[in-house]
Amino acid sequence: MLVKNWMSKDVITVNADDSMQDAGYLLREHKINVLPVMEEGRMVGIVTDRDMKKASPSDATTLDMHELLFLISKIKVRDLMRTPVHTISPDYTVEEAAAILLEKKFSGLPVVDEKNRVVGIITRSDLFRVLINLTGLGKKGIQFAIRLKDKPGPIKEVRQLVHEYGGRIASILSSWDNAPPDRLNLYFRVYQIDREKLPRLLDKIKEKGILLYLVDHRENTRTIYAD
Repeated sequence: MLVKNWMSKDVITVNADDSMQDAGYLLREHKINVLPVMEEGRMVGIVTDRDMKKASPSDATTLDMHELLFLISKIKVRDLMRTPVHTISPDYTVEEAAAILLEKKFSGLPVVDEKNRVVGIITRSDLFRVLINLTGLGKKGIQFAIRLKDKPGPIKEVRQLVHEYGGRIASILSSWDNAPPDRLNLYFRVYQIDREKLPRLLDKIKEKGILLYLVDHRENTRTIYAD
């Protein structure tokens, strides 16, 4: 899953010589928390809602409201922005973007093409959309996890069972984390399963490995079978 398929393409930017007040208005108006800072068509920095909060006068200040507004109107975005700017290519995976956001504690990353032009922005909210899509929450599907032997065959057998019971597999994720050395945890996202047939399907799946959990987003039910 590539960044270019999940990034926000309508990028809201702010000029380096705009005021802190202007930047705050854009963040609130568009309900975003990251603004690329532009100067003569080039991105020269980035400003976030956290930067704005740090620069805002303390509640304990003795300035009155008019003085506060005057002060904020005089502070320029270039005085608040972060440099250098961390960017990411549209051909990076969303997992790579998530790793950078987590490591750097960023709210978002500008996405630039090979000519260093801003073509989008990927934020934590975009990554949440990816997660929701993968888990089937939006389409009210079923997600189940099963621990299988790490060898050819078992995954295909589980897929065949789902198809035999009329289900459609939208995605399969795998992980060795929290699994024994010779096992693999698989996470299936499934649609179109007849809920009356589901118990029989689960019995068949249990014959193939250790069923860990099942979450039915349509019925809002969840069952934990094993850790």
